[in-house]
Amino acid sequence: MICADFFRSGSTDKLLGFGITGHAGFADEGFDIVCASVSSAVMLTANTVTECFKLHAKVIDNGNEILLKLTEDPEGTGDKLILGLLTHLYLLAEQFPEAVKVSVNER
Repeated sequence: MICADFFRSGSTDKLLGFGITGHAGFADEGFDIVCASVSSAVMLTANTVTECFKLHAKVIDNGNEILLKLTEDPEGTGDKLILGLLTHLYLLAEQFPEAVKVSVNER
């Protein structure tokens, strides 16, 4: 199962980052549309945050987990980008509940 954990600021209610771990196990490696959907969306979000908008974020990708934490987001752009990923993953979790789990936690 893919576990997508999002982090929200308790004081501002803005999304601060996410951590994604696991494998969907929906199909054989290389044919798993759920893994491909999640991986593509996560990489698009991380690259948009860091490369397109040049937002300050700590990104760790060790192959088994990707973690992105905004270190600065004065205009709320990162919050909106992460909200887009959260929405996408919620929809995938509804369609593939045995393969994707999404949670939002306050920090």
